[in-house]
Amino acid sequence: MSKEIRIESVVKLYDDFRAVDQVSIHVKAGEFFTLLGPSGCGKTTLLRMIAGFNSIDEGAILFDDTEINHLPPHRRNIGMVFQNYAVFPHLTVRENVAYGLKARRIRGAELKRRVDETMALMQIDPYADRMPSALSGGQQQRVALARAIVIHPDVLLMDEPLSNLDAKLRVQMRSSIRRLQKNLGITTIYVTHDQEEALAISDRIAVMRSGKIEQVGFPEEIYTRPANRFVANFIGVSNFIDGTLVPGGVRLPGGTLLPARTGGQPGEAVTVSVRPEHAAIVAPEESGFTGVLELSTFLGDFINHEIQLDDGPLIQINEYPGQNGYRCAIGQRVGIQLREVNVFLAETGESVMRRPEEGGPT
Repeated sequence: MSKEIRIESVVKLYDDFRAVDQVSIHVKAGEFFTLLGPSGCGKTTLLRMIAGFNSIDEGAILFDDTEINHLPPHRRNIGMVFQNYAVFPHLTVRENVAYGLKARRIRGAELKRRVDETMALMQIDPYADRMPSALSGGQQQRVALARAIVIHPDVLLMDEPLSNLDAKLRVQMRSSIRRLQKNLGITTIYVTHDQEEALAISDRIAVMRSGKIEQVGFPEEIYTRPANRFVANFIGVSNFIDGTLVPGGVRLPGGTLLPARTGGQPGEAVTVSVRPEHAAIVAPEESGFTGVLELSTFLGDFINHEIQLDDGPLIQINEYPGQNGYRCAIGQRVGIQLREVNVFLAETGESVMRRPEEGGPT
C-alpha cells in the first residue's frame, strides 16, 4: 500500500554546513514527486534521509502518520534504485531480483511467482540466467528496478537512475519508469539534475538550491510561472532583459512599454524573463524593441536565432515550422515581439507577476 510522505522542517548538518535546511514537503500517496536541482543542492542528501541512510538532525519525516526518524532502513519498506545500478555482479538476474524477497524470508512458490511476474513486467525475463556483466546499461537498470519493486514497497526512491545511460535510452527508460509507477501506484520520490527529465516524468517537482526549496509545483507551473529568477534560469532556457516597473507593465531598454500583469512599485528595477519559444522576429517597423540578427542555427524541430539587442543582451528566439515568421538575413536589423513573460525584482530575484484572480492590468 502506498504511503503519503510528510517532510517537516528537516535539517541535515555537516559541522556548520546545512546540507538540508528547514525543508518541508508533502508528497501524496501514489504521487511521482521529483527533487530537482544542481549538484550539491541537497537533493540526494534529503533522499537518503527518507531512506534512513542519513540521520535527521532537526524536524521529522512521516510515512502516513508514523514518524520514521529513528526507524532503520530495513523496516521502512522502501525500494531504492541507485545511480550506478548497484546490481550484485556475482548473482544472476533472477538471483538479483529475488534478493530482497529472500531477506524477507519469502521462499518457494511465492518467491518464484513474484520474481517471474516482476521480471516479465520489466521485460528482463529472457535474461533471467545471465550475469550482470552480460547485460547492457539499460538492462542492468531494469534489473535494479525489478529488485526494488518486487518487495512491494510502500515508497520507491530513485537517485538519478538514468544518468549513466545514453540520451536515447534515457528517454525510453523514463517512459518505462513513468508507466510502471502509474500502473503500480507506488509513491515515488525521484532525484535528478536533468530539467527535461523532471518535466517529462513528474506529477510535481520541488526545485532545490543550497539545501532549501525554491519552488514546489506542477511541471507546467514551474516552467511557465517560476517563483524566482533562479528557477527561471535553471528550468529550460530563458532570456533576461533589464527593465523598470511602470503602471501597466515594464519599460524596456529603448523606451518600449511591455504590458504585463505585475505587482511591485513603479520605478523598481526588474528583470524580464522570456523563453525563446515565447518571442518572435518581426519587421523592425512593427516593434520599437529591436536588435541585429547575429546567428541562425537549424536544430531539426526549430531554428534558433541569436539577436543582439540595441540596448541590451544577446537573446535567443526559436522559430518553429508553420510560423511563417519574418524573413531576414544575418546582420539585418529586426523587431522583436515578446508574447509571454515573467518579471522578477532585480534586487531579490523574486517574481512580481500577479495571478489572474489578483486583478491588475493584463
